[in-house]
Amino acid sequence: MNEELKNILLKVRELYMKYGIKSITMDDVSRELGISKKTLYQYVTDKDDLVGKYIDNEIILRQEEIFKCFKIGFNAIEELFEISIFMNKLMRNQNTATEYDLKKYYPMHYQKTIKARREGIFNYILENLTKGINEGLYRKEMNKEVIAKLYLWRSENIHIDELFTIEEFTSVKLFVELLTYHVRGIATEKGISVLEKKIIELETAYNI
Repeated sequence: MNEELKNILLKVRELYMKYGIKSITMDDVSRELGISKKTLYQYVTDKDDLVGKYIDNEIILRQEEIFKCFKIGFNAIEELFEISIFMNKLMRNQNTATEYDLKKYYPMHYQKTIKARREGIFNYILENLTKGINEGLYRKEMNKEVIAKLYLWRSENIHIDELFTIEEFTSVKLFVELLTYHVRGIATEKGISVLEKKIIELETAYNI
C-alpha cells in the first residue's frame, strides 16, 4: 500500500469513527483531504471500494497493535491482560454507528471483519494457551481448541446480552472479571499467583 493511499485511509478512518460510514460521501472525503474527486478516484473506484480498503487497513492496524504485545516480553497471563485492555480501549472509542452502517449497508465488508476477528481471537488464544502451558502457568490437561472456542463464543456474545449496559460492557472492571473467570479455570497454582498480582496492579491503576 503506497503512502498516498495510507494517508487517505487514515483520514477516512477519522471521519468514519466520528460520523459513521453512511453519512460520509466521496465529496466529504475529497474535501477533507483537500484533493479533487478525480484524484481520489485514482486510488479507489467508488465508495464501496473505499470502504473495503478501509476495512483491510483496519484489520492490518489491529494486527500490528496486538503484535506489539508479543514483543514486550510479558508472560502468558500478563500478555492476555495487556491485549484485552487494548481491545477494551478500542471498544470504548468506537462509534457504534460505524459498525451499524457497515453491517447494514456493506454486509460483505462486515463479514470480512467478523471472519478476521474470529480467526484472530481463536488463533491468538491457542498461542496464549500453549505459551502459558510452557511457562507452567496453565494446566497441561486441557483441550486447547475447546477452550479457545469457548473464549471466542463468550467474547462475541457478551455484547448482545441485554444483561449488560454499554457502560458495563466497555468497562475495565468487566474485562478484569471476565479474564479472572477465564484464567482461574485454566491456571496452575503458579498461574493463580501471577493472576492475583496482576489484578492488584489493575485495580490500583484503574481505581476499581
